[in-house]
Amino acid sequence: MFEPRTHRTRRFHRSAQQDFVPPVPVRTTPEVIENLRFIRDTMERSAAFTAVSGWGQVLLGVTAAGAAGLAAHQVSSFAWLRVWLAEGLLAAAIGLLACSWKANRRGLPLFSGPARKVALGLAPPLFAGAFLTFLLFRAGLISALPAVWLLLYGAGIITGGAFSVPIVPVMGLCFMVLGGLAVLGPGAWGNWFLAAGFGGLHIVFGMLIARRHGG
Repeated sequence: MFEPRTHRTRRFHRSAQQDFVPPVPVRTTPEVIENLRFIRDTMERSAAFTAVSGWGQVLLGVTAAGAAGLAAHQVSSFAWLRVWLAEGLLAAAIGLLACSWKANRRGLPLFSGPARKVALGLAPPLFAGAFLTFLLFRAGLISALPAVWLLLYGAGIITGGAFSVPIVPVMGLCFMVLGGLAVLGPGAWGNWFLAAGFGGLHIVFGMLIARRHGG
């Protein structure tokens, strides 16, 4: 009529094991913060910089086209160079303001991990271009400047654009191709190569970026 004591004991232990729930380890606040920081850094490293402004690129192209027209009417090489140097400073200001505007409008971090990688990839060729500009001007090799500018700018866009949307490195490659044509073409065409690159390519790719990536 009655189960042996050993059977009842085994059934009790088996039921107790099934009902036992292991305690959840309690994490302290510093551990939670450290985990959140690790997740955030991982997401930043794997993300792409999407705050590049297509309409800002279009505006860059418009100002570059105007600079090319103005430079073409200069009577001296130094005056021609001053026009393009002024355009370079204006382009830097427009690019930074346009990226800030898009980042604020879309709630994106402007100085995130991908943004720093873009800047680190773009800056060295631009600094090299600044020093080579001084060197070539002092040596009287003004006709070499358009090819140098296009090649170095394209190289910077490719290296920096590797951390941005895929169309940006393609734009950099087009700049380098145009710079190669400027090397092979007549020196008198240099101003118009600049117009085609900094003017035309910026407008075309800027419109593509604005359409595909929201402004």
